[in-house]
Amino acid sequence: MNILYYDCFSGISGDMNLAAMMDLGVPKEYLVEELKKLDINDEYELNITKEIKNGILGTKVNVDLRPHHHHDEHNHHHHRNLKDIEDIIKTSNLKEKVKDLSLNIFKKVAEAEAKVHNKELYEVHFHEVGATDSIIDIVGAAICCDYLDIEEIFCSTVEVGSGFVHCAHGVLPVPAPATVEILKNVPIRKGSVPFEATTPTGAAILKSLVKQFTDREEFKILKVGYGIGYKNFDKIPNVLRVFIAEKEEKKNSVL
Repeated sequence: MNILYYDCFSGISGDMNLAAMMDLGVPKEYLVEELKKLDINDEYELNITKEIKNGILGTKVNVDLRPHHHHDEHNHHHHRNLKDIEDIIKTSNLKEKVKDLSLNIFKKVAEAEAKVHNKELYEVHFHEVGATDSIIDIVGAAICCDYLDIEEIFCSTVEVGSGFVHCAHGVLPVPAPATVEILKNVPIRKGSVPFEATTPTGAAILKSLVKQFTDREEFKILKVGYGIGYKNFDKIPNVLRVFIAEKEEKKNSVL
């Protein structure tokens, strides 16, 4: 049985996840064409490059936002709520599986933000989680997951980082309150790196995909992918490592 294993020794963000999936072999052309099915093509450009971080070669993904027209009707994408995002995904021609997974991930983020900020689910504005780059990161995660056609997904203990993070709500402790909310019942580790290692988007991707969190790596590695992050730290590279692996299914012994 083929599985995917997330090795989150330096956390996970939406862009690191997308980069790691592409490093595993999801073709750039395939991802770009699928993302074109969303009606937001004029809002961004996807830049995918190979980079080295602390001596490790991997893939880096950057969602470059295009400067927008100055009319109000074109600027609403900075403050989309869950309903806006659901409409964009549901009206697309993406596979139903991809739509369902994307909506599930977004809902996890929205539920956490709503709880933390004491708002109704559809009142939460995705200004930091959601404008365009989050849509690309989250729908991209669902597209890649579907493409790789993995049977089960596992994950290590998740490094969340330490320190403080600046966001639309001011200065927040790491992990950010929404990240904590999403990662309830998930084994985490705190403080190996002095920055926000796991974002709400990264946390929601794991919570939606992962069957089991375990540090027991009992499998045969078939392929390795590295998603390069944006933070710099000498001791631990800001990299997400993912394995496609073969897990032997336990057979009941017959006497």
